[in-house]
Amino acid sequence: MKKIGLSILMGVLLHTLVWGQKKLTEGTVYYDIVINTNNSKPSVPAMMDGATTVVYLKGSSSRSDFVSSLGSQSTIIDGKTGNVTILKDYGTQKFMSSLSQTEWKNINKRYDNPTYTIENEFKTIATYNCQKAIGKLSDGTTFTVYFTKDLVPVNTEFQNIARNLPGLAMEYEAVQGKTKITYTVSNVDFGAVPLSKFDLPQSGYRVIPYTELMKSKK
Repeated sequence: MKKIGLSILMGVLLHTLVWGQKKLTEGTVYYDIVINTNNSKPSVPAMMDGATTVVYLKGSSSRSDFVSSLGSQSTIIDGKTGNVTILKDYGTQKFMSSLSQTEWKNINKRYDNPTYTIENEFKTIATYNCQKAIGKLSDGTTFTVYFTKDLVPVNTEFQNIARNLPGLAMEYEAVQGKTKITYTVSNVDFGAVPLSKFDLPQSGYRVIPYTELMKSKK
């Protein structure tokens, strides 16, 4: 009887754990951005303070819209082909780059296979219980991520820095020189995402090829 009772209890706990998680196959994730810099002079990163990133997920496709006072940048990943389109809109200057899956991975190779040390530290972000993890890149750079196991993205390509975590990154940091940029989820909307979000412009943008894009990053 004790064995039967234990089996039933384990089954209930497993059922609760599984049903407590939600597979994030479609929805919109809103991130607020805070810039921390020791530079007293205004800079481009500092002027990004108060910007937002909105991520649209639909199956294996995603669109990330970064919006600041300077302009906007969108990264659209085609889930069927793996191809990526980057749109930059800064006033009268509009640029578009179309990248293959291989080219996109090469641009982001710094973030390939980050490792994590998951710590016993928690906090609530946008009503979700989140656990702390310390990430480490291949070049030795470390960063902090808070993730929730309650939301498990089916598509992890939109978030290179947190791809190997067992849940959605609710807060994470990126470092550019002496500037630390913190992204924190303010809301998760599970409503349907229209296919039109993944439509690409047919005109109005100057096309920047991959080779020219790589030169600008050096």
